[in-house]
Amino acid sequence: MIAALRLTYVAVIFALITFPFLPFQYVAMRTERFFHKALPHLWHRIIAKLLGFKIEVTGELAKDRPLLIVANHSSWADIVVLSSLAEVSFIAKAEVRDMPLFGWFAVLQRSVFVDRTRRSNSRQQADSIAERLTKGDAMVLFGEGTTSDGNRIMPFKSTLFGAAQLALAEAQVDKVLIQPVSIAYTKVQGLPAGRYMRPISSWPGTQGMLASLSRYVREGAFDIEVRLGAPVEFTLKSNRKAVAAQMEREVRAMMQTSLMRRPFAPALLMDEKTV
Repeated sequence: MIAALRLTYVAVIFALITFPFLPFQYVAMRTERFFHKALPHLWHRIIAKLLGFKIEVTGELAKDRPLLIVANHSSWADIVVLSSLAEVSFIAKAEVRDMPLFGWFAVLQRSVFVDRTRRSNSRQQADSIAERLTKGDAMVLFGEGTTSDGNRIMPFKSTLFGAAQLALAEAQVDKVLIQPVSIAYTKVQGLPAGRYMRPISSWPGTQGMLASLSRYVREGAFDIEVRLGAPVEFTLKSNRKAVAAQMEREVRAMMQTSLMRRPFAPALLMDEKTV
């Protein structure tokens, strides 16, 4: 009964907040008004509170631009978390754009959609990323390219960093700062989330978006720890595979630190190769 009431309450407030936001953000994007970056940030801050997220941040977002943020990824909630902390946009898979509801939000978030199955589009996609970087937008790249179960960091895909390298050539800038960021879901309803509880916060590809959102609302509050590491310089001479491996190591280490600070956390954060 309580879960049903909470679900109804959140749905009503969500609709009251979101429907007025949509036309304002659409017009702001079309006219490139100054608040087209601020509106998604404000909306996500409200949604994070509505969903009961308690976010703890360690470190600071780099102030210099161009900036590419590289993070682990276990759920659509990662987007809410990161967007509530700063004015950011995302590099997303092309299929996200066609998803019901979630695709609309991704477009209004000013996401850049990348189709990794069509090499012929790589130049156009690089141009889009380059334009956004040179305009000073902080872009978020989920290095794994998919979602995990929240207990592990899967291998980062170096091909995604290749798109950033192409963007550098197109933008004619000397470097892009790449900042590693870890997102760890540490508590569920105030209780430490161990290995068996943490997947509650994940969004597996087999589950629909609305079903996942409903589960989040029913479960109540999540404690989330975000760690921002030191940025590194990425240039045309950088080895994308080496940079991807470095980001993977740093994100894994930061997430391990977050999980080990909590009771009942696993003794080891496994990577995909050890599972």
